[in-house]
Amino acid sequence: MSPEQVVLPYATWPSPVSTSDVARSGLRLGFPMVLGDEVWWTEDRPAEGGRTTIVHRDADGVRRELLTAPWSARTRVHEYGGRSYAVVPGQGVVFANFTDQRLYLLPTGGEPRPLTPEPTSPSALRYADLVVRDGRVWCVRERHDDGRVSRSIMSVALPGSSSGPSPVPPSGSSSDSSSGSSLDSPLGSSSGSLSGGDEPREWITGHDFYAFPTLSPDGEHLAFVCWDHPRMPWNGTELRVCRLADGASWTIAGGTDESVLAPYWRDERSLYLISDSSGWWNLYLAELHGGAPRALHGEDEEFAGPLWQLGAMPYAPLDDGSVAVLHGRGNLRLGVLDPAHGTLKDLEVPYDGWEPVLATDGRSLVGIGYGPATPRSIVRIDIATGRTRELHRDAGQIPDPAYLPPVRAVELWGRSGRDAHAFLYPPANPEARGEGPAPYVVFVHGGPTGQSVGALDLEKAFFTSRGIGVLDLNYGGSTGYGRAYRERLRGQWGVVDVEDAVAAAEWLADEGLADPARIAIRGGSAGGWTVMAVCCTSGAFAGGVSYYGVSALAAFSATTHDFESRYVDWLVGPQDPALYATREPLALVAGVTCPMLLLQGLSDPVVPPEQSQAFADALAERGVPCTYLTFEGEAHGFRRAETRSAALATELAFYQQIFHL
Repeated sequence: MSPEQVVLPYATWPSPVSTSDVARSGLRLGFPMVLGDEVWWTEDRPAEGGRTTIVHRDADGVRRELLTAPWSARTRVHEYGGRSYAVVPGQGVVFANFTDQRLYLLPTGGEPRPLTPEPTSPSALRYADLVVRDGRVWCVRERHDDGRVSRSIMSVALPGSSSGPSPVPPSGSSSDSSSGSSLDSPLGSSSGSLSGGDEPREWITGHDFYAFPTLSPDGEHLAFVCWDHPRMPWNGTELRVCRLADGASWTIAGGTDESVLAPYWRDERSLYLISDSSGWWNLYLAELHGGAPRALHGEDEEFAGPLWQLGAMPYAPLDDGSVAVLHGRGNLRLGVLDPAHGTLKDLEVPYDGWEPVLATDGRSLVGIGYGPATPRSIVRIDIATGRTRELHRDAGQIPDPAYLPPVRAVELWGRSGRDAHAFLYPPANPEARGEGPAPYVVFVHGGPTGQSVGALDLEKAFFTSRGIGVLDLNYGGSTGYGRAYRERLRGQWGVVDVEDAVAAAEWLADEGLADPARIAIRGGSAGGWTVMAVCCTSGAFAGGVSYYGVSALAAFSATTHDFESRYVDWLVGPQDPALYATREPLALVAGVTCPMLLLQGLSDPVVPPEQSQAFADALAERGVPCTYLTFEGEAHGFRRAETRSAALATELAFYQQIFHL
């Protein structure tokens, strides 16, 4: 015990981390790009309704916001969006605007000008995964038409440009001798003329989903990733190539049980790609015609993450022929791979982990790095000199490191007899200490095919600096630990995640870290499902906090967005009322005996408010203490500063109440 520390009840320690500090952080830094001495990225504005802007850092190091309110560079493709902008060298940027989902060109020093037609209804046409090449913007387009959703790969010419491939005849698709499918339909279509631009042109249709449209260096071939219901992109995808001159197309890699991602043309006749055919997302090289893809560095590590958002490249080929890669288990490390010899050397950088997105101009890299005492940050690395420069942080004001918890990766034995992974954040405060084991909250991530990493997070520090520990659980089914670990959740959602959550609480108590009577659980989205499910079936927790959680499976599948509309088929099973009744929280609500806090955005298109409302009503009917808070204008993931601040304050008060502090 430090002489300066005093003994105070847990959860009441004085802390410099306020709710407003947390609300102002979480800028969602994303999709950095680099060209020479200039760098671009996206970031949110929590104080401006959560809109997303594009930031440009020029050669002199001056940082400037390109989009002012009310413009917002955010796409709603798949509802989770993705890369919503692209740089047009010498002209400006192209971006998808959130309000109407149209593509706009923002000329340097000018005002946004539309490139795509005004939709017949709001958000009827959406665009993501933007790439500028040969005077055109190539992207994935999502069309909403009377309840039907379809997607295609399309392009639109930039103003004043007549370059780019010629359209194939609109007579349907053809295929060469190596074609495995005739689903891809290259088309030449018109959607109404636009001032200063060209008519949007569809090139590829026929599959339910598309990602990573990538033109070959000579402009003759288009590579892309596709998949169909009921698969999700981490279950099975195909990498296909279309010859633009005649529409012939064929499969390079992938299938129903192989997840292929992130193609990048090495030259006119070969491509890099990510595949999990070995059980891990590794980097491969494939020839345009013939032969199975060749592993460049076979390793039981992940070189990519799940495709929740479109447009993130987890590696970056460099001018000298090497490839910058991200790899690891749990946190990803940054290294440089020599494809010719298969050797991989990690770069010495002051970041313990990286988000799975890199960009390069061939000589320097930009990415998003983090560490236990470093929030997610836009980082630039000069490959030749090894110099690292931090350009911008996710959080502005970082408290004294003494208030930050030491992060430790731990493995615990799940109740199913298998290991589970987690990050431990014990209470930390230089001014105060508690007596006896501390209260803890088990954090459960969303997805559920997702992952938590060991990054500085002011939201966690908000609790740990007040004397509430956090265990961030990567239950069986999480990403970051190979396909077999992901597959643990196949057909077992509501079983494996629940068992691992209970095992996490038992581990905290067995290790003497937590008071077993003062352990709570919280999670959002799929994590909210786990919170509700574990509270229905176990007495391990003193209370549960669910942010926009799923409570009823059939209703969720019928009302959620198209991207996840068949997800439950894999997670639990196709429509089976008897099976669903053994898993879903709404059917098991009679088992809840602990207090609960439910928080929900009323504009959520992923988990509609009815899911939380029904569970809250069922708890009220049974006399179980429950607080249900709703927020107008919030969707899936709270973005507004005032919402995040109010939610966090309510959550802290809830823990203080259930822990009897």
